[in-house]
Amino acid sequence: MTTHTLTSLLDTLDADAPLAQRHLWLIGLLDWIRGDNRAPDDAVSRVQRFLDAVFARPELQVRLRTWWQVLADTVDSTMVLSDYGFSPRTAFFSELGFRLRCKMLPSTPETTDAAELFSLVLPNTADAAWLAALDAATLARIGNLLSSPSRTPGITLWQNELLQAITFCSNQIMATGVASELRLRMSAAARHDEPFNSLSAEVDALRRAFIATPREVPELEAAAQRLRDRLELCRQAAASVYPHLNDHGISVNLVFMLRQLRERLLRVRDLMDCLLSATPDASASRLIVRLAYAGQERRSLRALVRGNASMLAAKVTERSAETGEHYITRDRSEYRGMLVKAAGGGAATSLTTLLKFLIGAVGLTAFWAGMWSGAMYAASFVMIQLLHWTLATKQPAMTAPAMAAKLKDLGNSRAIEEFVDEVTHLVRSQVAAVLGNVGMVTPCVLLISFAMFWGSGKHMVSRVEADHVFHTLTLLSPSTLFFAAFTGVLLFVASLIAGAVENWFVLHQLDSALRYNPRITRVLGRARADRWARFMREHISGFASNISLGFMLGLLPPVLAFVGLGLEARHVTLSTGQLVAAASAYGNLVWKMPIFWWCVAAIPLIGVLNLTVSFFLALQLALGAHSVTGLDRQRLRYAVLRRLRQHPMSFVWPGAQKSE
Repeated sequence: MTTHTLTSLLDTLDADAPLAQRHLWLIGLLDWIRGDNRAPDDAVSRVQRFLDAVFARPELQVRLRTWWQVLADTVDSTMVLSDYGFSPRTAFFSELGFRLRCKMLPSTPETTDAAELFSLVLPNTADAAWLAALDAATLARIGNLLSSPSRTPGITLWQNELLQAITFCSNQIMATGVASELRLRMSAAARHDEPFNSLSAEVDALRRAFIATPREVPELEAAAQRLRDRLELCRQAAASVYPHLNDHGISVNLVFMLRQLRERLLRVRDLMDCLLSATPDASASRLIVRLAYAGQERRSLRALVRGNASMLAAKVTERSAETGEHYITRDRSEYRGMLVKAAGGGAATSLTTLLKFLIGAVGLTAFWAGMWSGAMYAASFVMIQLLHWTLATKQPAMTAPAMAAKLKDLGNSRAIEEFVDEVTHLVRSQVAAVLGNVGMVTPCVLLISFAMFWGSGKHMVSRVEADHVFHTLTLLSPSTLFFAAFTGVLLFVASLIAGAVENWFVLHQLDSALRYNPRITRVLGRARADRWARFMREHISGFASNISLGFMLGLLPPVLAFVGLGLEARHVTLSTGQLVAAASAYGNLVWKMPIFWWCVAAIPLIGVLNLTVSFFLALQLALGAHSVTGLDRQRLRYAVLRRLRQHPMSFVWPGAQKSE
């Protein structure tokens, strides 16, 4: 911008202007300081140019101080110091809704809300950079220009606002700290010490010591140290909630409250440092820089989700890891057991294939056909679960967290080797599961189809339906592999739902309610209620995963088709059953049909995409939950590739595992 623009800004400075115009002037000044290239050094030089212009004209200094006093009287800056960057809401989802509204709705400068005005004046992270680059001399000039006395004798307006901000922020800390949601989950020692109850008394002692005339430095330092000690006790009491959450389930609302509480404790420390600093101008600048960063975090949807859902993600992956351990085979005996379980799953899927075609033959509308197909899939998957059989595609999303749980200490090379061992165990398990599923669903579907032909003269599907199956499964169709990858995403989502539901079950102590609730025990009896509690605690994750996956496979395609997204599911075991049913409709003629062989070629690729996509997504979530860095992930990839080169058969058969 030009010097004339600066001149225009200075000439239009008017303390008597309407509220919106005064705030627009401030926004315009900061825009001018920010400049076009947003370089911090350039912004600093513009601040110095502004100060030079103001100090060169005494009447302008008077006008600016008057304008500043009007701003201070109109907008309560104390609330910016104490509350900016924090949410008045104590629930995660209400805060999420607020941030969504802020993204969609514009703000107005015609406001007395200090937080809203601060966001308009310093809207991006580039502001924090040039504010941090201001030197001590420039900060001193700004402090001299804007300093003004307060109504409290012996302290400045800035110091009075800092004291009030400490009081307001401490009151919020105390209110949150004694909330029943947190207090009931604190350690017994924290509840007994009650550190939050004495917080306001320590703040009052600091205020009295600071405004005392004459001010006794030792007494002030002692009061400040007592307040810091009390804040540390509050922090420890809040931290004692986390072990309870880890043992009894995560709530994003509770995590949100704890994060807000921790940030407010840090804010009080920052305010105290600014109040008691020997270099108040530099401390004030650092505080405003932190407020600018806090404002960015306050407006960010990503920061809200990432910060508050990280513990839930960790707990979900932990729950999945507990389940995933059952799907990993580590020796020949477990490998054979997986083959047997997978064969059972394949046999059950042959009945699922029959029911799928029967539902299609009824001629229902797309939605109701999808609804009944989803219910049938869910019932089939739950039956497989209760019979302790398995479907290959359900394993990776569960086993990835179990593998990531091995990565507790990546500085130890042994941890990496153990992770690679888990990879080989997993791949072998998948080989066994796929072979068992496909190897059993194929003859079972053939038997059902030929039995129907002998009994009624009709195969499971007509040739018209068989042609449709061929065209939906052929490798020549680009959508086949894309839909297989999409099914991998659904498998991953089902695993997330399973972990979240189990976390919710544990968080609300529903197993204990089933076991001890008087109304339930009167109906079921104590022994039966205890059995039901153990049964639900053991199977709730599987029920959630199987039911959600079933309805997603059946219902999601017609729902997406309604909005114009033609996405369908391609599940390797179900696709194999459908292909075998279609082939049986043609009999021996099918061997001469090229499209049949293109479908056969697609089956292993569908299986690979089902497995790898769900595994990749689950592993990425698990690695993030365990805070595994990009460098460590690269080391893991190299270790897996090295094992693959040196011992490729260890990924296929237990006897080929490398010797330890």
